[in-house]
Amino acid sequence: MAVVKPFRAYRPAPGKESVIAALPYDVYNRAEAVEVVKENPLSFLAIDRAETSFGPEVDTYADEVYDKARVLYEDRKADGSFVQEESPCYYLYELIMDGRSQTGIVGCASVDDYESGVIKKHENTRADKEKDRIRHVDSLSAQTGPIFLAHRKNEILSEVKAQVKGENAPLYDFTSDDGITHKVWKIEDAALCEKIAKAFDDMDAIYIADGHHRCASAVRVSHLRRDAKPDYTGQEEFNFFLSVLFSDDELKIFDYNRVVKDLNGLSVDAFLDKIDEAFVVEKCAQEGCFAPKEKGTFGMYLNDAWYQLTIKDAFKSDDPVRGLDVALLQDHLLGPVLGIEDPKTDKRIDFVGGIRGLGELERRCHTDCVLAFSMYPTSMAELFAVADAGLLMPPKSTWFEPKLRSGIFIHEIER
Repeated sequence: MAVVKPFRAYRPAPGKESVIAALPYDVYNRAEAVEVVKENPLSFLAIDRAETSFGPEVDTYADEVYDKARVLYEDRKADGSFVQEESPCYYLYELIMDGRSQTGIVGCASVDDYESGVIKKHENTRADKEKDRIRHVDSLSAQTGPIFLAHRKNEILSEVKAQVKGENAPLYDFTSDDGITHKVWKIEDAALCEKIAKAFDDMDAIYIADGHHRCASAVRVSHLRRDAKPDYTGQEEFNFFLSVLFSDDELKIFDYNRVVKDLNGLSVDAFLDKIDEAFVVEKCAQEGCFAPKEKGTFGMYLNDAWYQLTIKDAFKSDDPVRGLDVALLQDHLLGPVLGIEDPKTDKRIDFVGGIRGLGELERRCHTDCVLAFSMYPTSMAELFAVADAGLLMPPKSTWFEPKLRSGIFIHEIER
């Protein structure tokens, strides 16, 4: 039984949505964030990354940065940049990228469901990465970046989405600078809201697709508020977190590729001999980058040449985690051959989202790396299987596109 409830969102005043909506705070480094805000001061990134209001002498995590975020947010509400719904409602949020559409339901998921395992995760979080968003949410008393959740296809929710789109004009409809079209519909009809709530209530599980750290931070702030209010009822807004929930059949996971800075002291010939133990190695005859077409195959770029690697049958696994392509590469090549035991901390490896294209792998190998691997994307079925087993994926297993925008929906919580 999953609880997903409507809420009284703060959202951009009509006409301001396209300039306010911003990519998630963590896709930028500080210098990039400064440039975005300099070009567009109304971008929500100014609030999400309030260090952009200060010079480099002010630490990103200084107290005044979070104070500034709160002031900017309150100022934007006061000047009418944001409006609040009069009563709780759900929304549809559609994103269209390269002709592919995905439509999620915007609502607030339950902290208790996260802690009981109804909301399932597939990766661990790091306390140092959580700390920043904990302070941000706590300072604003608002959740500003939605958690990207997924569920198995549900016919009732599909019918509701089709009905709402068919009978109503979008509340927002704009295309962002990166070519992604964003459309939003409001759902306030009581019967439809009841249908949505009941459909989620009938689900045994929903899954975090992207935003594990934002989710964990929202849960931590909830506990801070609960500790400050021992007589809480469970219905306060701080018991819920802002989410967009998508059907798994509409989602696409991109490849998450690897680049490596050295061959661990091996010659090229010695390296090829070693990887031959677990992989069939074939030099590609055709020109251009090699993109794997099926699970268990990998592209490898070395010395200006592409190779196809195929895992040998003896090294395959039916285990939900050890059978993932990212795990097969780690367990049988990156670790034993290249000495990269912990890809989360080893500075010799870097990760390149598939949205950047395989040409980026070649570019990296001509600058700061010597070796690259193109990956076959992890599937939604694999993600669900790992989460259902209560296990965790290796680092950098999934890359979701398009990214949900911050600032379109804001969920305020009580102090």
